[in-house]
Amino acid sequence: MSDYGTLQDRVRCKSLLSKVMTAEETIPFFKDGMNLGWSGFTPAGYPKMVPIALAEHVEKNNLQGKLKFSLFIGASVGAETENRWAQNDMIDRRWPYQTGKDIAAGINTGKIRMGDKHLSLFAQDLGYGFYTKDSPTGRLDLAIIEVSAITEDGGLVPTTSCGVIGEILAMCDKVIVEVNIGEPSFEGIHDIIVCDNPPNRQVINIQKTADRVGTTYYPCDPSKIIAVVESKLRDKGRAFAEMDDTSDAIANNIIDFFTHEVKAGRLPKNLLPIQSGVGSIANAVIGGLAKGPFTGLTVYTEVLQDTILDLLDSGKCDAASACSLSLSETEGFPRFFANWDKYYGKCVLRPLSISNSPEPIRRLGCIAMNTPVEIDIYAHANSTLVGGTRMINGIGGSGDFLRNGYLKMMHTPSSRPSKTDPTGISCVIPHCSHIDHTEHDLDCVITEQGLADVRGMAPKDRARRIIEKCAHPDYKDQLTEYLNMAEADCIRRKVGHEPQLWDRAFKMHLNLDKNGTMKLKNWDIKVDLCED
Repeated sequence: MSDYGTLQDRVRCKSLLSKVMTAEETIPFFKDGMNLGWSGFTPAGYPKMVPIALAEHVEKNNLQGKLKFSLFIGASVGAETENRWAQNDMIDRRWPYQTGKDIAAGINTGKIRMGDKHLSLFAQDLGYGFYTKDSPTGRLDLAIIEVSAITEDGGLVPTTSCGVIGEILAMCDKVIVEVNIGEPSFEGIHDIIVCDNPPNRQVINIQKTADRVGTTYYPCDPSKIIAVVESKLRDKGRAFAEMDDTSDAIANNIIDFFTHEVKAGRLPKNLLPIQSGVGSIANAVIGGLAKGPFTGLTVYTEVLQDTILDLLDSGKCDAASACSLSLSETEGFPRFFANWDKYYGKCVLRPLSISNSPEPIRRLGCIAMNTPVEIDIYAHANSTLVGGTRMINGIGGSGDFLRNGYLKMMHTPSSRPSKTDPTGISCVIPHCSHIDHTEHDLDCVITEQGLADVRGMAPKDRARRIIEKCAHPDYKDQLTEYLNMAEADCIRRKVGHEPQLWDRAFKMHLNLDKNGTMKLKNWDIKVDLCED
């Protein structure tokens, strides 16, 4: 018994009560090399009891590296599960987005094979069987899904996220269900659409953020369910840093821009549905809107973080739609539960294939705001790979919104500290070391220094605007010098539409690697890169 009822209350399909077992009793279902599908999304709504029991089984029996799986999950899950699996060498492949120090280390040392993907495309491609096409069955071997409840006919009611549950159920014939009674039932908050495959894919008829066009559960044949496990473990949601001067300045720059766009008639007074990515800056931007002048706001995004509660408390937000309720463990979720009636009715959780689908994003006219690793002077952006090679988390859903939104914006500090220099890393550089989002997809670049509106601007004009408005003062002259040199050289050679000097474009990155700062003594090149 918990404060929120019993397992028997939540499992309304009574025939499934005969399949109740402990997490430890499910271990024989797992075989080395299996393709597993988990529920969960950034990190919310993921299974906990069974993955933790498997990790403990591996540790007790010295099976590290001998019991390995491929994981297909909507996005990141809690570090106590996948990061612990990485510590125990239990992950062979991981798609498409992850968090955790050890799993990132496994990817970057080559122990874990990761594939990155726009999240909306990952969801549909998983359902198409693209990721399991080389397995003997062409399907997932086993699924672990966390739910709030099971309906009378076996329907699965998710908890704090939807992720790719629908695609997993379509691709898997054996399902372990964790029923979480350690928190209130989230039944009623979800709007579930399970899309058919082409050529029979249906219209996603969401015309307003608050529209509900589906069911509150995922249909599931009860015969697929091989085990029901009771859970009382809550999500280990991420905590974010408090707003600092940098994030506060970024938020203020964005709000000033919105005010200007409203006055110009390019945005309505209540703006358009807001999308904001994951992370501390995104969290701060939503918090800034809670203090801003706009009312009647709506949020259509993939993740609802702690400051969405501030926005709802302010009375300025009428509705919020996402794939995940990704609140912090010690502050966000207790606050949500304590004010259940206030928040519950204004939030809706949708499958990843719906929350990140280009169709509703374009129809609603979402304002997309995400944080990159770096932005170059022509408005290409790198969201994933530090130095072009070290994976952080993955591209997530930023590209889904940046390619399809009404306004496409990226915000970042103008600089970050290195080990030896407090402004040693410029986040505005000549050319990105890896490109996730092209210049064709970005409308605005924002740092604490200012906002560069580059809509309708030719490449060289964009470059000067981004340097002027967004670069840190320590780097403005250096970047301008590079642009002047590149422009003069390329125009002379009649190749000057988007000037670059390829022997110098990455010198700031190389200098950081060698000297701990992107500040250069000069732009000279002493080595002929093409010499014999």
